[in-house]
Amino acid sequence: WRGDAKNKALQRIYGLAFASEKELKAHLTMLEEAEKRDHRRLGRELDLFHIQEEAVGQVFWHPNGWTLYRALEQYIRAKLQANHYVEVKTPILVDRILWEKSGHWEKFQEHMFTSVSEEKTLAIKPMNCPCHVQIFNQGITSYRDLPLRMAEFGSCHRNEPSGALHGLMRVRGFTQDDAHIFCTEDQITSETVAFCDLLKEVYRDLGFTEIKVKFSDRPEKRAGTDATWDKAENALKEAVNAAGLEWTLNPGEGAFYGPKLEFVLRDAIGRDWQCGTLQVDFVLPERLDANYIGEDGAKHRPVMLHRAILGSFERFIGILIEQYAGKFPLWMSPQQVVVCTITNESDDYALRVANALKAKGIRVEFDNRAEKINYKVRDHSVKKMPFILAVGARDAEAGTVAIRRLGSDAQEILQLDEAVAMLVKECALPV
Repeated sequence: WRGDAKNKALQRIYGLAFASEKELKAHLTMLEEAEKRDHRRLGRELDLFHIQEEAVGQVFWHPNGWTLYRALEQYIRAKLQANHYVEVKTPILVDRILWEKSGHWEKFQEHMFTSVSEEKTLAIKPMNCPCHVQIFNQGITSYRDLPLRMAEFGSCHRNEPSGALHGLMRVRGFTQDDAHIFCTEDQITSETVAFCDLLKEVYRDLGFTEIKVKFSDRPEKRAGTDATWDKAENALKEAVNAAGLEWTLNPGEGAFYGPKLEFVLRDAIGRDWQCGTLQVDFVLPERLDANYIGEDGAKHRPVMLHRAILGSFERFIGILIEQYAGKFPLWMSPQQVVVCTITNESDDYALRVANALKAKGIRVEFDNRAEKINYKVRDHSVKKMPFILAVGARDAEAGTVAIRRLGSDAQEILQLDEAVAMLVKECALPV
């Protein structure tokens, strides 16, 4: 309690009441299903990741988990490129002077990891925003260059209390799918609408169709004047209404520099997860002296829109593991196809099948163990392999493969070139 596991142990008792037996049964079913889908258990069973005491709150990604991570990153990167974002990379260790200028040192210092070198205090960045302003400030920016959409898969660290950490859902080291849009006041609405459209598209591709929006207004501890906050809140309300989204007020929960939209997903068993955010910021460009040359030839402050879709890769992957109970969509599955030999006589042909699939970018496992084919099928089904291809001597003669989908006992016999074409199509990234 209070984030300190060494405090005297307390006993916490929860009580729940339901209006009907039907609601109680639904709740108990949800709890049972949640236990089956626990990402920590599935992470072990599917060999995705682990966390250990020597690196509290940080993830050791195993090959399967890192493959899933990179597939998700590849998908997000493709979406960003299609929507005209530029990708950058900024330092992890930054002098406290920058954090003092931005206001994060005053508001966020207790959550920052720090180090001293050559009598300078350095902080491991807990977010990317001040660093992106540094890139914006290099050279002269014209109003013709705006909006500038600057994205980063930023490695961030926050000193969360050890007692609050929870698998992938709450960690100390994480990667944000972070971006900052530098724009004029007149562009706030159009950029917000474009972001909301992108966010809905991504969530739909990832299997989430129920989205709730919260509007978080000024917190008690904040930077900037009331007039600045009035302008920011009014601009964001106008923008979210233009995007056609219904929203509820979340009083006092905005960032210290501006109001924000919070996007809440509902998963397969009815739980809500707050993931995406969009924040309007008039304060940070002022503090860090960002400016652009307007049409009138004078300097103007840009507006900064802070936005994320996933929030953090680690947490969102935890949500995806539980959403799909480990049966991921084909394009993000760590292994997409396994080619299993029925007898050792078919080893050479089975290897040719596996190589033909690998050449097309499909993630393939080759299984020529001296085990019966039924054992191999059961083993790979437990590991949630999406496609199992069984290859025997007759397949080698005929140039065919027998394809079985996860969760089905039915087999489909296809010519090798037909099978490759079908699998390439099914394993492709969403577009």
